Amino acid sequence: MSLIKSISGIRGTIGGKVNDNLTPVDVVKFTAAFGTLLQRSHNRKDLTLVIGRDARISGAMVNSLVTATLQGLGIHVVDLGLSTTPTVEVMVPELQAQGGIILTASHNPKQWNALKLLNAKGEFINADEGAKVLKIAEEEDFEFAEVDDLGKYEGREDAFDIHIQKILALPMVDAQAVQARKYKVVLDAVNSTGGISLPPLLEKLGCEVIKLYCEPNGQFPHNPEPLKEHLTDICELVIKEKADLGIVVDPDVDRLALIDENGEMFGEEYTLVAVADYLLKHTQGVAVSNLSSSRALRDVAMTHDSQYFASAVGEVNVVNLMKEKNAVIGGEGNGGIIYPDLHYGRDSLVGAALFLTHLAKEGKTVSELRAGYPAYFMGKKKIELTPGIDVDALLTKMEKEYQNEEVSVVDGVKIDFKENWVHLRKSNTEPIIRIYTEAKSQEEADRLGDEMIAKIKTLI
Repeated sequence: MSLIKSISGIRGTIGGKVNDNLTPVDVVKFTAAFGTLLQRSHNRKDLTLVIGRDARISGAMVNSLVTATLQGLGIHVVDLGLSTTPTVEVMVPELQAQGGIILTASHNPKQWNALKLLNAKGEFINADEGAKVLKIAEEEDFEFAEVDDLGKYEGREDAFDIHIQKILALPMVDAQAVQARKYKVVLDAVNSTGGISLPPLLEKLGCEVIKLYCEPNGQFPHNPEPLKEHLTDICELVIKEKADLGIVVDPDVDRLALIDENGEMFGEEYTLVAVADYLLKHTQGVAVSNLSSSRALRDVAMTHDSQYFASAVGEVNVVNLMKEKNAVIGGEGNGGIIYPDLHYGRDSLVGAALFLTHLAKEGKTVSELRAGYPAYFMGKKKIELTPGIDVDALLTKMEKEYQNEEVSVVDGVKIDFKENWVHLRKSNTEPIIRIYTEAKSQEEADRLGDEMIAKIKTLI
């Protein structure tokens, strides 16, 4: 299958050959490299690292390898066991640890697993640190501890409670307002850790929770990416149960998708739009998303006399721009809510609490709330090029072709027209230009994508 080593972590399929797949040898090597980097940057051996995992089948095995490797370096391990990406991110600074590792391949299928690496703030390591980890792993430049200096191990079971308490303590989360509505919620947690982290939060908010695929056994009942075509079961169950809404999360619980009371998708792009609408209504400020996210966030920010900025694609880039602009809210159009008052990471738990507060205060149904936002439709296409073509030169030509429009070259080329936009990005792995479009209708979004493909062909 494949092993993907990048500055943001290592992921691959379980089994197979070393360096081709995510084998035990690769897990040990990469963990040792990350532990070594932290020891050097903190100039000490006896660090503490927090680890947690989603419910995928290989999780317990990978967890054992990571734990033993860190202890072998002399690093103390705080193991949260079955956890979520945002929970580990919250617990790293809470426990004053020097870093963290989340064992999850996010929305990838069950044969995949990965190591996501966190710094002392509980945030993803930057590109420079990621490159150093890769170099240390490549050179096997690590030194293990002697027997008297092995790291200690501590298991903790209170991480969800701490995470939930922090959410309920946020001034913008109004538990009483939500409790008064007595919402009936269907939850699809794709048989991972959303099934054990979200119900306690929702119940504290006074919701009746109907559980669908909430057994954390790693047997994903459908493709774990929370897209419309994978979510027919929850859409049907929302109608059958006469529920107020459906909540869907991915295996590591950093992406939040919503279903309205009619069993229709709220739209992943609109999770962030709705939460931003609520927050900016009460706190004038800045909203941030990436260049490939919906223009609806910009529109909503403008209605509240607030500013909107777009970053390059990637959570680290969104977070960096949020810090630079001191943003009130940020995230990605894939249902990733980043609320800096809690922490700088995508978090479905805080996203759900803020959305429910907004819903309760507006006194609307989910479909009524959605109808109040600008309607946009997105298209995704790609153009495959012959290997000899200079993709960067081609993108520069496209930039010049549309120089009279609003053009951004922060990440590829994004062209903002009056009624729609197109974002052209080159693939890092193959001779392809990815073409993202957004317009007021699906037909228009698709037509714009085709128009861009035709234009690129004339420039080759």
